[in-house]
Amino acid sequence: MSQTTKQVGPGRYRESFGRFYEDFVVGDVYEHRPGRTITQTDNIWFTLLTMNTHPMHFDEEYAKASEFGRCIVASPLTVGMLVGMSVSDVSQKAIANLGWREIRMTAPLFAGDTLYAESTVLEKRESKSRPGAGIVTVATRGANQDGTVVCEFERTILVARRGHGVEADGNY
Repeated sequence: MSQTTKQVGPGRYRESFGRFYEDFVVGDVYEHRPGRTITQTDNIWFTLLTMNTHPMHFDEEYAKASEFGRCIVASPLTVGMLVGMSVSDVSQKAIANLGWREIRMTAPLFAGDTLYAESTVLEKRESKSRPGAGIVTVATRGANQDGTVVCEFERTILVARRGHGVEADGNY
């Protein structure tokens, strides 16, 4: 399990999330919960923050004439949401994200849809340049409330080994 509670003082406890390199097992699947219902406000704010001016994300009248008949969620928001949903299971103890590949938007996501995510451990290996870390690759998949897959990608991260990294001193 990725969550542990440790005692940090008399009658005082702290939650800790994430996995160390040793905790990853190739083939394991992590279901990231809770899901997240996306609102049109989320979508509009994201487009404003990122300066994405495509009207498919914020102009309902424009979007009515599209094949979807309504606004769609900006694809980078979908990817970002999925990454965020996976952090407590996959990268809470990461040192760095090393990259993403094969990002595929397989179906549209709409305001009002609830996004669910899961990640499968594809591979892991010890780092050649950092003895206190390992490299882990996962495939993350996002689906809506009906089970329709809306996005898939692979992500590679550098993860601390147990006894190394920020939490090694026990104060985090």
